[in-house]
Amino acid sequence: MSDLQTNLAKAQEYLKRWEGQGVLNHINGEAVPAADGSTFETVSPIDLKPLATVARGKEEDIDRAAKAAKAAFPAWAAMPGKERKALLHKVADAIEARAEEIAFTECMDTGQALRFMSKAALRGAANFRFFADQAPTARDGQQLAGPDQLNITTRYPLGPVGIITPWNTPFMLSTWKIAPALAAGCTVVHKPAELSPLTARLLVEIAEEAGLPKGVWNLVNGFGEDAGKALTEHPDIKAIAFVGESQTGSHIMRQGAATLKRVHFELGGKNPVVVFADADLERAADAAVFMIYSLNGERCTSSSRLLVERSIQDEFLGLVAKKAANIKVGHPLDPSTVVGPLIHPTHEEKVLSYMDIAREDGATIAVGGSKVEGLEGCYVAPTLFTNATNDMRIAQEEIFGPVLTAIAFDDEDEALALSNDVVYGLAGYIWTNDLARALRFTEQMEAGMIWVNSENIRHLPSPFGGVKASGIGRDGGDWSFDFYMETKNIAFATKPRNVPKLGG
Repeated sequence: MSDLQTNLAKAQEYLKRWEGQGVLNHINGEAVPAADGSTFETVSPIDLKPLATVARGKEEDIDRAAKAAKAAFPAWAAMPGKERKALLHKVADAIEARAEEIAFTECMDTGQALRFMSKAALRGAANFRFFADQAPTARDGQQLAGPDQLNITTRYPLGPVGIITPWNTPFMLSTWKIAPALAAGCTVVHKPAELSPLTARLLVEIAEEAGLPKGVWNLVNGFGEDAGKALTEHPDIKAIAFVGESQTGSHIMRQGAATLKRVHFELGGKNPVVVFADADLERAADAAVFMIYSLNGERCTSSSRLLVERSIQDEFLGLVAKKAANIKVGHPLDPSTVVGPLIHPTHEEKVLSYMDIAREDGATIAVGGSKVEGLEGCYVAPTLFTNATNDMRIAQEEIFGPVLTAIAFDDEDEALALSNDVVYGLAGYIWTNDLARALRFTEQMEAGMIWVNSENIRHLPSPFGGVKASGIGRDGGDWSFDFYMETKNIAFATKPRNVPKLGG
C-alpha cells in the first residue's frame, strides 16, 4: 500500500466522526444544532464530494453564545494568570496528542498539502504555549513618576470577544487568535469560515476535554451575512478579531460601529519580493518560489509580485520558471505533493479568470496558466506571468492562488515605487547584499512586515500585521494583549497639592 493510500485510509477513519449529527455548534460547553435546525454541506476540494453536514448558526445562536461568554467571563477573568497558564499548556498537550487527526482533517477540508499541514497542530500548540507563558504577567503595567505624583498602570481583559477566522489555514490561525484572548482573560465566540469548518470544531472539543471551563470558548458555524453580521453587531461582544478579505473587513467595521467595537484586522496583500542584482540568486529564487507556491498560494503573506532588477531578469526568471514547472501538484495526502486543490470551485474559477486577464493585458504566461487535467477537484497549475507591468490587474489585485507576477525594474528608486504602488501593505521581501540599501529600502517600504534575505519566518514575540488595506493592529508578543486588554492608569498624589478653589 502506498503512502497516499495509507494516509487516505486514516483520513477516512477520522472523518467518520462527522457521520450522523455532523458538525454541531458548541455553546456553553454543549454540542448543539442551530436553533432553527438549519444546516449546510461542506465539500472537499479534492474531489468535490461531501465531507460533513454543518450546523448553520444565525442570530439566535450567536446571541446564545455571546450570553454564555458573558456569563463565563467574570470567573475566567478572575482566575490567577498562573492557573490560566497551566490550563492552556494542557490544551497545547492535548492538541499535540491529536496532531495526525488535525493534519489529515485539515488536508481533506482545505486541500492544503500534508507536508505543510503536518505541522499545523505543532504550530497551534506552540501558539498556546507562548501566550500561556505570558498569562501570569499580562496584567502587569508600569510605574510612571510625575511632579508630586506617582502613576501606576494596569491592564484588565476586555470581556467577551468575537473571533472570525479564514478558510486557508484555519487551525493554526484559530489558535493564533484564540490563545492570546484566553491568556488575557477574555472569553470567546468563534465563527470559523464556512468553507473549512472541521478543525475549529475539533479545537474547541480538545480545549474543553483539557479542562477549559464551559462557556469560556463558544463556537457558532455559519455564513457572514447572518452569523458573522450578528456577531459583529452583538452588544455583549466587546471586540472583533478578523482574518480575511479587505472588503469584508470594511463590512465588519461598519457593522460594529454602532456598538463601538474594537477591531483587529489581518487582511489582504499583494506582497512584493524585490531581487537586486547583487543578491544570492539561487536562494532568492528558492524563497520566491516557496512564498508563492506553498500553501497553494492561498496565504496573505505570499510573495505574489516578483520585482527583478532588469540586468538579471532573464537569468533569475529562468531559475524561477524551472522550479515552478517542477512543482508536484496532486492529492494533498500524498507526501510528495506541494500544491493541492484550491479551496472551492468558486475560488478556482476566480483564480483561473486571471489567466485570460493576463493575456488580455499583454503579459506572458511562462509557466502554468491552466487547470490541471486528470484530477477531479480544484487543481490549478503553478503559474508564472512575465513581461508584466505594475498597472496590470494581475499586479494590483489579490489572486490568492499559486500565481506569480514578475515585473522588471531599472534602479532602486523604481523598485521602491513599484513596491509601494498597490493598495495593500502587509509584507515585503528584499534580496540584496548591500546593507545600506536594505536599510534605506525597508525604511521607505510601505509594509507592516519585511524580511531581508529570507522567506517569511514566524517569530511569536514579534509584531505581525499590515498597513493600508492590509489591516489594523498587530498580533504577536505583547501586541496581542494590547488588543484583548484595556489599560488603566491610577494616579497617586505623593504630597499635598494646591487644589484650585471654586465657589468659596
